[in-house]
Amino acid sequence: MSGRGAVHAGDTLLEGRVQFQAFQDATQWAWAAAVSISAALKRDLEQLPRARLLLSGGHTSGPAYDALSRAPIEWDRVDVALVDERWLLPEDVDSNARLVRDTLLRNHAARARFEAITRAGRSIEEAVTTANMHARQAAGVVVLGMGEDGHTASLFPGMRGLDDALASTRAYVAVDARGCAGAGEWPRRISMTPAGLAPAHSRFLLIRGLHKRALLERVLDGDDQAEFPVRSAFLTPGAPLRILWCP
Repeated sequence: MSGRGAVHAGDTLLEGRVQFQAFQDATQWAWAAAVSISAALKRDLEQLPRARLLLSGGHTSGPAYDALSRAPIEWDRVDVALVDERWLLPEDVDSNARLVRDTLLRNHAARARFEAITRAGRSIEEAVTTANMHARQAAGVVVLGMGEDGHTASLFPGMRGLDDALASTRAYVAVDARGCAGAGEWPRRISMTPAGLAPAHSRFLLIRGLHKRALLERVLDGDDQAEFPVRSAFLTPGAPLRILWCP
């Protein structure tokens, strides 16, 4: 069983911006996410030559990507790219590219076209330029995650240059997250900005756990994106944010 509805009923800030679904367990949650994402991609494929899907890293979403890999859609017409990436080679076990390859790009989805952001011999500036070039084909479907500090993509609270990244007109920027606990061992990153999210007609936020649910309540109770950058997911004008949660 799943439950729908705004987390804060009657909150005018969120009216029309957030749709919330709760699921009983991780299996139900993963398959529901896969069904919703694949339906959004299928709608694009009915109207466009190709569909574009942006995915976040983090192991939370892995089961949902695995379920999505089995969706019977025309994956050979789908371009898969990343919401953000650590300054690591795509083959590195800790890269987001590796996670997507291991969880999504198999089964039916093995036929999708994948765009890694980083590449051997490419500087971080060149990687950003390439990511922005690819972003000229606007993504229809974007899947986001939320860290325990309220970050999304590689936009962290307290990060130097955060205000500039949030206000950037470019879809991707290089970021320096030194000193941000949520960045762990990888402070140098490339991140999608709100400008990159804005064109998407389908926005998903996949979260799990009671701690994340409590954090979500705090996130939805304000509008300061510097405090919790994940707020950009529903404050950026455009499509509503669909939040899928399970314990």
